[in-house]
Amino acid sequence: MKTSEKVIEKLILICAAVSIAAVALITIFIFSSGFPVMKDYGIINFITGTDWSPTSGIYGILPLIVGTLGVTIGALIIGIPTGLGCAVFLAEMVSRRPARLFKAAIELLAGIPSVVYGFFGLAVIVPAIRDYILPLVQKFNPDATSSGFSVLAGAIILAIMILPTIVSISENSIAAVPPEFREASLALGADKRETITKVILPAAKSGIFSSIILAMGRAIGETMAVLLITGNMPQIATSPLDPSATLTGTIAMEMSYATPEHQSALFAIGIVLFVIIVILNSIAQAIMRKFGGMTA
Repeated sequence: MKTSEKVIEKLILICAAVSIAAVALITIFIFSSGFPVMKDYGIINFITGTDWSPTSGIYGILPLIVGTLGVTIGALIIGIPTGLGCAVFLAEMVSRRPARLFKAAIELLAGIPSVVYGFFGLAVIVPAIRDYILPLVQKFNPDATSSGFSVLAGAIILAIMILPTIVSISENSIAAVPPEFREASLALGADKRETITKVILPAAKSGIFSSIILAMGRAIGETMAVLLITGNMPQIATSPLDPSATLTGTIAMEMSYATPEHQSALFAIGIVLFVIIVILNSIAQAIMRKFGGMTA
């Protein structure tokens, strides 16, 4: 082996070791800072408690967990069909030049700061929910109320934010399907719709699952946008129009004025968030291993 190849190999090994060490140090720091309050308060009480009142020494984060999962699931419900449809459109239904323009515009969304998305939500989405969606809901439920700051607002803004991830990766996966698959399907008498739904998408499902996993991680970890438009009320939302609070938003909002015990509780929230992300990613990876891969 040449000397230059050995040097490059060692550099790559060092980079990998640094990455692993960074993850390990962050994990150790979070657990060492947050676990004491979880131990003293009780892990079950901490996770299943429905009251979050740090000034009174009450640390129940179930409303925060429900709020986080609510906006994330809502964002995926809106974002996955929209992003996948856009990816199919770009890869299969439009010529190359317009596709480049559409793709550039979508990828531009990834470069917009999250606080700008939050301001957009404040100026557009929150008033739209209050002025248009709420009156429609009140026709069926006259007792419904909403200020516009809600789980639905957070889900909509997160759906917009995860679109570049889903569209870019899914479009690349669909474009990578061998042309022989399309030609064989069309030669057997299938139309374009059947070719896309029964041949191309199943063949590209590994990349599509990967895009969903990354989008889910982005949605769970987002802070500023949801902080501005979900209402930041630590309560269990019973309707998409109810305000709520998320794990990340609570950490960002309260860390600056937290007392030592309160600060430890916020680190404990970080532990729970870390565990949730690991569990969801493990489930998603298991699904991808079972159903992913290129199939004819």
